Amino acid sequence: MSKDLKTDQPAKLKNKKYAKELRKLQGELCALQEWVKHKGLRVIIVFEGRDGAGKGGTIKAITERVSPRVFRVIALPAPSDREKSQMYIQRYMQYFPAAGEVILFDRSWYNRAGVEYVMGFCTKEQHDTFLEKCPQIEKFMVESGILLIKLWLEVSDEEQKRRFEARITDPVRQWKLSPMDLPSRSKWYEYSRARDLMFKYTDTKWAPWYILRSDDKKRARLNAIRHILSLIPYKEIKREKIKLPKRETKHAYDDQTSLKGRKFVPEKY
Repeated sequence: MSKDLKTDQPAKLKNKKYAKELRKLQGELCALQEWVKHKGLRVIIVFEGRDGAGKGGTIKAITERVSPRVFRVIALPAPSDREKSQMYIQRYMQYFPAAGEVILFDRSWYNRAGVEYVMGFCTKEQHDTFLEKCPQIEKFMVESGILLIKLWLEVSDEEQKRRFEARITDPVRQWKLSPMDLPSRSKWYEYSRARDLMFKYTDTKWAPWYILRSDDKKRARLNAIRHILSLIPYKEIKREKIKLPKRETKHAYDDQTSLKGRKFVPEKY
């Protein structure tokens, strides 16, 4: 593997090689999808990490070629007043998978261990209770048959700074700049301590955390997919040969002439 002379890190992955590897891994995800449906598996994949770590892009790479009815992405907004009055885990449990589903949480119940704790959206007592009870809840989930995979995307200080600056200046990226992004820069070490505390309490044998370095987005996406595939044993399901039926001509007519006079989208390209 070639190294970047400036950082002594692996050189950025070339687009051609990335596309080739991604296509191959996405093919394996399609095979996994059929196995999940065939066996009625229930899978939850949690994506956590610092702001700007690349969670959205990684999830997009995973879901790009699979069915949204099997691989469902859940990215919840801030809780409503009603949800704030519920048991904390309650708003997430309604999205847990049925048989044959893979649920990808773009942030999850671990908001309480991260942004809520650092930004003061929950009390210290609520944070302490979460760290104490979360491993028990996850053990119940696993014992009930759910395959739970937890990924933490770790981005460096320098790379996060670069990505935030790009969001500020690039019009097509500005929508990514959330109200929590800028405070997360100034509270870097508070987030680090919250992360370390979260790992201390919730990195368990039945639901371990896997840390994914994400300074190189392309490598991170490939590594994430390969790791997920390694954690879910699957076999390729043989498909029946499909034969495309011929078009019937019994009721044939000029179905293009019948469209004359209708409104068409202008062909500018």
